[in-house]
Amino acid sequence: MKHLRLKAAALAAALALLCAGCGAPASSAPSSSGGVSSAPASSAPASSAPAQETAALGEYRAMWVSYLEWESFDFSSEAAFAADADEMMQNCADMGLNVVIAQVRPFADALYPSELFPWSHLCTGVQGQDPGFDPLAILLDSAHSHGLELEAWLNPYRVRLNATRPAGELSADNPAVPHPEWVKTVGDGVYFDPSLPAVRQLITDGVVELLQNYPELDGIHFDDYFYPTTDASFDEAEYAASSSGLSLEEWRRENVNLLMRQVYDAVKAQDPTVRFGVSPQGNMDNNYNSQYSDVSLWMAEGGYVDYVLPQLYWGYGYTTGSGSTRYAFENISAEWAALERAPSVALYFGLGAYRIGDGDGGNYAAAQSGWQTGHTLADMVEDGRQLGADGYVLYRYDFLFKNGAWADLAAQEVENIRAANAE
Repeated sequence: MKHLRLKAAALAAALALLCAGCGAPASSAPSSSGGVSSAPASSAPASSAPAQETAALGEYRAMWVSYLEWESFDFSSEAAFAADADEMMQNCADMGLNVVIAQVRPFADALYPSELFPWSHLCTGVQGQDPGFDPLAILLDSAHSHGLELEAWLNPYRVRLNATRPAGELSADNPAVPHPEWVKTVGDGVYFDPSLPAVRQLITDGVVELLQNYPELDGIHFDDYFYPTTDASFDEAEYAASSSGLSLEEWRRENVNLLMRQVYDAVKAQDPTVRFGVSPQGNMDNNYNSQYSDVSLWMAEGGYVDYVLPQLYWGYGYTTGSGSTRYAFENISAEWAALERAPSVALYFGLGAYRIGDGDGGNYAAAQSGWQTGHTLADMVEDGRQLGADGYVLYRYDFLFKNGAWADLAAQEVENIRAANAE
């Protein structure tokens, strides 16, 4: 897949030279020089390369594969894992998808050999234990053999979600263990402190390691876990020591901005054709005020991401207990589509396949039946196209192909999405 983007980038560079010769303005290309492991946090505008790459790919049609999928994969041998991977990739390709977003670092651990993070407990049941093969290499080979691109999905800050995930003790080589000063606890959860330069460097170095060891990767994907709390005590000491003239909320948002700029610069320095994107919550207020992620800024300005992928998991007609319909799919999708977006930033819609049959909990009993029609997701795909979205992603694989409770409905959704992709 990557060779297509390289050809597109080469063609764009040639056109830029021609334009320069005739007096027309030329788009700037991302720099491939500079120290990758110490990439600066730059606020320079992004190049137009991501738009060129999206055009080469066509409509972005993707599937999220989370750590929850890995819990049902067979890690007993390389052959067994490869068989599961091939079945998954074949199913995605048959739907007419072109990208798989595979979660390969969910808890400061890795589904690949790393000098920075321990092996994930998902591989063997014990964090830090080598499964004897490289799952990410298998996923890459399988995806590309089925005509799919593969993006590495990373959770930047999360070390532990709760007492059971990850299972067991953290490995001695989990960076949170030798560096307890890098982490904070929130309930049973453990998270890296976003305010620390050392943490930002660790996350950036982890991205660079991936791109250096897996040059065929098509993208790096961050999910929506940024600040885990609004509690002022979480980083009270760090905020006081910063002597920042910003409010606590502004300071936290700038800490996340610094990470996003630094990772973006590092990705482009390593390989300008690799996408870097993020999947924030669909509720923009939560992003800005609770997780301190200034997504509208990332969309409007270059230099943060190549794409934004909000999680629009509500159905048509969704109504809150107070009677608000702001988050009904037809309304929230239009709200995102109306946001200012730089030419270099694509917009994809995240669609909630996990709602099939079960609904979304909205206070609108009559409209809940929409999740039992077998074509709601396909309708959302079509409506996203009408709004000008550049593609969509389905959350997540198991709810379409291993949905025991609603298998028939899921199969109908798959067939209707396939038909929508064939148009």
